[in-house]
Amino acid sequence: MAEDKKQVMAPSAGIATPPTETAQAWPPADAIGRWTDVYFKRTRTIVERNGDVPVTYAVFMRRPVVFAPRLALDWLKSVAAARGFTPEIEVRYHEGQWVGAGEPMMWITGPFSQLAELETLFLMKLGPACVAAHNAFVMSAGLPKSAFLAMDARHCAGTEMADLMAYAASVGSERAKRKVGAIGFIGNATDATAHYFGQTHGFGTMPHALIGYAGSTVKAAELYHNTFPGEAMTVLVDYFGREVSDTLAVCRRFPELAAAGGLSVRLDTPGGRFVEGLDPPQSYAVLERRAPDSIRGYRDETELRYLIGAGVSAAGLHWVRENLDQAGFTKVRIVASSGFSPAKCRVMADAQAPIDVVGTGSFLPEHWGETYATADIVAYDGVARVKMGREFLLKR
Repeated sequence: MAEDKKQVMAPSAGIATPPTETAQAWPPADAIGRWTDVYFKRTRTIVERNGDVPVTYAVFMRRPVVFAPRLALDWLKSVAAARGFTPEIEVRYHEGQWVGAGEPMMWITGPFSQLAELETLFLMKLGPACVAAHNAFVMSAGLPKSAFLAMDARHCAGTEMADLMAYAASVGSERAKRKVGAIGFIGNATDATAHYFGQTHGFGTMPHALIGYAGSTVKAAELYHNTFPGEAMTVLVDYFGREVSDTLAVCRRFPELAAAGGLSVRLDTPGGRFVEGLDPPQSYAVLERRAPDSIRGYRDETELRYLIGAGVSAAGLHWVRENLDQAGFTKVRIVASSGFSPAKCRVMADAQAPIDVVGTGSFLPEHWGETYATADIVAYDGVARVKMGREFLLKR
């Protein structure tokens, strides 16, 4: 994935600029000391007593990523301004570019006394976003004809992470749009971060709890439709384990909406059971009809589960689509959720699964150790110097 390196960072087209009051402003300048590592605070004290020097940090990651630095850089610039200095930042890639493992992403130069305390907090905002952006890109590019909704908020450790992850999904999505013409992420589940996807509000119709409250899938759809008349509607159909029966019942209850393309059904079948009407032999039969090549190659147990196993499988999605089409509801769309990670998206693409929209939070980094960005000082007062083994970070 070789790409020309850039010396300035430019926002990806189509991604809205965040509002001024968002979670990435945390922590503010006056709280830095409480949230940074103590050894950095002590380093600042030593440097201030013995003579400050300008230093240059090189920032890199140990795995390939998609560059998503905007929130980290916005925070750094904001804190620096509050502290009364302006760092020199040489960014080597555009937002949304692929960056190889060990490649310096940027060099940051400024007074050692000021930058020392900011290192950890800056890296917190950079590494996870770059990995999540990479995952969002892989997923969007792997299923280019499916739209994606970012449903990550419930899996985030607080609102600051939710802001960071929504931003990352938008960056990865924009790359997939540029590279392969993918539909990518069209929105997300919360109002606060909808702006990253060019939206004014989040998307969503009903959780499982509303189905339980209503007592039936059709009744829940009626309650929603009566409360929000004229809106498109996505109905969860797995609550009672009757994905096919309840799908058809909802379509028959709202035939005009179904015919107009304003009705979607969402499959979120748990991994402890099969979609209604399926078992392993039936699932194999469905794929033999719909996507025979998908079951011809070698598959490990995880991939096989995605194809013909319990939960939201490729066979289950084809099965629901078959039943919809046979009943004449060809314009009803299918939303798929439940564990749609990069690996699951790859298998769904191989199986040509009929997914109109993927609802996912699984672009979040699965292995958190891969998100660790690293910064090393590579020059003190203009003199190149870096710890042994990190010479690859020096400017050439």
